Amino acid sequence: MALSHQEVLNLYRRIFKIARTWQSQSGTLEQTTKERQYIIDEARALFRKNKCLTDPETIKACVEECKARIEIGLHYQIPYPRPIHLPPMGLATQKGRRLRAQERLRAHAMPVYLKSHDEVS
Repeated sequence: MALSHQEVLNLYRRIFKIARTWQSQSGTLEQTTKERQYIIDEARALFRKNKCLTDPETIKACVEECKARIEIGLHYQIPYPRPIHLPPMGLATQKGRRLRAQERLRAHAMPVYLKSHDEVS
């Protein structure tokens, strides 16, 4: 099922609505303002980066990542992506395989909500 242009725009609007009503956990005006601005800047950067995508599967993956980040942010009341905690050689295989294999395993272990975080940040 291909996502329509309208569905993507609705998701974009939802993010800006969340940013307008966002309240930081600390409750301070300064922190709330920083977090609201982060939400807006992150959304703009990612949507601009992906505006020329045409492949339906890639678009679907980006939308799923966006939805996951929204739900995690609302649940934990933290707008920033939750980091994964893997030590550098945490996925070591037997008999010390090459570092490329480690990097490949780490890339496959990355959650959906962090796929674009390293590209934009």
